[in-house]
Amino acid sequence: MRTFALYLLTALAEIVGCYLPWLWLRQGGSAWLLLPAAASLGLFAWLLTLHPDACGRVYAAYGGVYVTAALLWLWAVDGVRPSAWDVVGGLVCLGGMAIIAFGPRSA
Repeated sequence: MRTFALYLLTALAEIVGCYLPWLWLRQGGSAWLLLPAAASLGLFAWLLTLHPDACGRVYAAYGGVYVTAALLWLWAVDGVRPSAWDVVGGLVCLGGMAIIAFGPRSA
């Protein structure tokens, strides 16, 4: 559970770091949004280093959590309810994440 929570926190940091510049560029937000965006992306990069696996495996497993977190963001922030296909796709991604992150390792 701790590993999944770390992946989820990592995804949130990346989404916030990308969403704030989007607000600036697409919604006419203040350029000051770039400061917390940069901090959030820095946090994202740091959080990736806290995962115990090799970076390639971390990136691969992280992708599944990121997709699911983005769908939750779609619902919570954008106000768009994910479709059944979105939910199925997110579950497939989480399944892949679990296989990569929690599968047995050979020495």
